[in-house]
Amino acid sequence: MSSHYMPWAKLRSKATYNLATSGVAHWKLRDLPVTLEDLEISGPSFYGYEPLQRALAAHAQVAPDRIVAAGGTSMANYLALATLLQPGDEVLVEHPTYELILAVLRYIGAEIKRFPRTHECSFSLDPDAIRRAVTPQTKLIVVANLHNPSSALADESVIRAIGQIGPRVLVDEVYLDAAFERAPRSAALLGEQFIVTSSLTKVYGLSGLRCGWIVAEPPLAEKMWRLNDLFGVIPAHLAERASIIALQELPRIRENVRARLDRNRAALHRFLDSRPDLESPRFPFGTVVFPRLKHGSVARLCQILREKYETTVVPGEYFEMPDHFRLGIGGETDPLEEGLKRLAQALDELAPES
Repeated sequence: MSSHYMPWAKLRSKATYNLATSGVAHWKLRDLPVTLEDLEISGPSFYGYEPLQRALAAHAQVAPDRIVAAGGTSMANYLALATLLQPGDEVLVEHPTYELILAVLRYIGAEIKRFPRTHECSFSLDPDAIRRAVTPQTKLIVVANLHNPSSALADESVIRAIGQIGPRVLVDEVYLDAAFERAPRSAALLGEQFIVTSSLTKVYGLSGLRCGWIVAEPPLAEKMWRLNDLFGVIPAHLAERASIIALQELPRIRENVRARLDRNRAALHRFLDSRPDLESPRFPFGTVVFPRLKHGSVARLCQILREKYETTVVPGEYFEMPDHFRLGIGGETDPLEEGLKRLAQALDELAPES
């Protein structure tokens, strides 16, 4: 049992012009106010390093005993799902979704049911669609806010409505801060039926720290810590200490990220304006978009784009929507603009085949 997407992402997505990344460009260690005295190889980290637990709790606006530190959002999602579900349990998952969620659920042995987030409705999250799909056997509902792959945002009233349907709700909020002032409060603040996962990876460019977390009620949090004993045991203390410094610097990092995304989104919208062969909901936030190719093959487009134009996007097959592709705008502006030019050339070359 393994992920279909991750080998592609790790081994085949790299290119001179990489539009396949979903996060922002990596922040450099030299850009953080870190001194050698701030770091140490080993320290008292058992069920969380207390200073990092306090910092994460302050960031999430919850008590420290609701925080479970994890190695990025992917491990946070695994720990949450594996704690909440047993083999055979029914889980309701949005479509499309991040492929690794489905891979983890299959590994656990859960019974996966789906509800739609459609292109025609700009991938909005519809509580009525969830309500219709829920059965008496549904143990958990899984959603992302912002949505991956589209960046669609669900406001607080929508998330509240989903929480009132009945089953517990896992909300992956790793992209939520990319909505900036439009972001609603975290689902973790809306009731004990919500479990939230996130990290510093996607919005802040701090993936190397592997600073992820789960927010859950204390009894669940304790179970997740115990499960993590089978996998993480003791985390890298250097990363824990650097993460505390990074959390202190988030306001400065956020402004840098926002300026870059604003520039890049303007370039993206100019590109989309020029392409009648693409359909894409447009949001004033987020790090990714998920266009639909109106005619022709996305698989062929990706092949041309990579082999001839040294550029990559994520084929929609990894989101179970083969007529779409995911495009990331979190990188530096000049390579993004060049990558978009090359994407336009590949689309032009594809057009006669449509």
